[in-house]
Amino acid sequence: MFWTIIGILFVLWLLGFAFHIAGGFIHILLVIAVIVLIVKLVQGFIANG
Repeated sequence: MFWTIIGILFVLWLLGFAFHIAGGFIHILLVIAVIVLIVKLVQGFIANG
């Protein structure tokens, strides 16, 4: 589910570049998705030791 959301946001981000659709909003969502991804990865590394 998490990876699906990231994939959808990435595709929307690319479409925003191609067609200038809500560009600012999509970029903000992508930044949030990347931050969440980094937090999840760090939590995984900490949990696994």
